[in-house]
Amino acid sequence: MAIYRTRGSCSREIFFSVNNDDVLTELKFLGGCSGNLQAVSRLVVGKKIDEIISTLKGIQCRNGTSCPDQLATALEDYKEKKQI
Repeated sequence: MAIYRTRGSCSREIFFSVNNDDVLTELKFLGGCSGNLQAVSRLVVGKKIDEIISTLKGIQCRNGTSCPDQLATALEDYKEKKQI
């Protein structure tokens, strides 16, 4: 399971797993608005990470980011590290 420390959002960390087909298989947020983040998790688990990134990237709440935007950033970071 990958761990991403967020910046500028209410959630503090994002825990997620991606399978070999680049599909998000698990997602949990530490902190943030529980109901909203449970909904985000249910909506994106089972989807390809590129689709998640394109859907959530740029959503703003405060500080120029949001929990969904931070998830997109976490998945972009994951993709970059995977290519190395």
